[in-house]
Amino acid sequence: MIHNLLKVRLSSFLFCLLLAVVFTSKAENLIQTPSKNQLSFAQVIKLAQKNDPWLTGNKHKQKAMEAMSSVATTLPDPKVSIALANLPADGFDFNQEGMTQLKVGITQVIPRGDTLALKSEQLKIKSQAYPFQRENRQDQVMVTVGQLWLDAYRAQESVKLIENDRALFLQLVDVAQASYSSAVGKTRQQDIIRAQLELTSLDDRLDKLEQQKNNFQGQLSQWLIKPQTNKTAPSLNFATVTFSDQLPKIDLLKSELVLNEQYQQPQHLVQYFNTHPAVVALDKKIAATKTGISIAKQKYKPQLAVNGSYGYRGDAPNGNARADLMSVGVTFDVPLFTRNRQDKEVDAAVFETEAIKTEKSLLLRKFIGAFNSGKGRLLRLRDRQKLYQSTLLPQMRDQAEASLNAYTNDDGDFAEVVRARIAVLNAEIEQLTLNVEQQKINLTLNYLFAGTLAVNQ
Repeated sequence: MIHNLLKVRLSSFLFCLLLAVVFTSKAENLIQTPSKNQLSFAQVIKLAQKNDPWLTGNKHKQKAMEAMSSVATTLPDPKVSIALANLPADGFDFNQEGMTQLKVGITQVIPRGDTLALKSEQLKIKSQAYPFQRENRQDQVMVTVGQLWLDAYRAQESVKLIENDRALFLQLVDVAQASYSSAVGKTRQQDIIRAQLELTSLDDRLDKLEQQKNNFQGQLSQWLIKPQTNKTAPSLNFATVTFSDQLPKIDLLKSELVLNEQYQQPQHLVQYFNTHPAVVALDKKIAATKTGISIAKQKYKPQLAVNGSYGYRGDAPNGNARADLMSVGVTFDVPLFTRNRQDKEVDAAVFETEAIKTEKSLLLRKFIGAFNSGKGRLLRLRDRQKLYQSTLLPQMRDQAEASLNAYTNDDGDFAEVVRARIAVLNAEIEQLTLNVEQQKINLTLNYLFAGTLAVNQ
């Protein structure tokens, strides 16, 4: 009778002890004070976009292109020639011959047709593509940095989940050892070994997750650390930076298209993707190459050169003054043999335009494929989230509690308690992964519709 009473009291004590550990660890996790170096999702993206040197370089390229468009409208510099013409070789006397003169000439080349205006227009059109390139770059940075942040967040929160359960498994080891030493319950030596093995496995998982987190932090560092121009300028120390423990909710743009399970025709999607900054930038490039066709056609027109010269002559040997000479003329080429030159240059400009159109078609196909892929993944993922939230996790937690109750009442297997707790932990980590993956897919789909990020903090 005393033996049975001891068993009941020990079982009740163990059960209460395990529950206390679980709830204590959960409470500690909830009341964690935020770190002063915590970076939220929106903060990371804004900082990365602000510190991106590519955007600065792109602005410089635009200014250079705009400056060149002004240069293109200016006529070529006139050419000045100075010559001592028809000087007699027998005495080098400037006044000896009437043909001898000091000649100063100037030549101005006039480009073919409207070449200057068209080149200026072409450069202006090219410069108009740069703002759209920058907008696309900012969206790309948003996706890249946002996904890195979400991956780091997943690793960080997985560590917290495992650390919470690790405290429980530590107590399971102590409980198993105490039960085995007292010979009160059905605990066997292999149960102790199993608990210690699971504890070691958790430590290994923690190490792997910490490695993943450090990897994502390292990849984020290239986006967040601004190159120091001042030795006293502050910088982020990634050894102490942590990520906010709140998963952002990224609003899904064009949700009526994404969440509609009906297949979207490519023609219907193209009307949305045609406004994407990357596509608009290609449209500007196509327009510039079309202007290049007009420039090539100007070569069928003659190129003019206006020249004038003034020749100074010395006095005759008898002292009579000689009249100075003046010449004015126009030279131009005659494009007669156009088959292997002008015709080919026009063809080359046309082919270049068609090649850029092909780039646009490929980009649109890529967007359509990414949309269909992301949509399918998101719809299936939402189904899995509902399954985990409503059925799978509650059932696993009930199973874990039932196995623990059975063991504490000396009516269950210790290995089953361990398996049930591991299953709950794996399910919680998988649910976390699903939630993070949903935000990553939303981020990618939002990029396709070139929308700004909407985050509910």
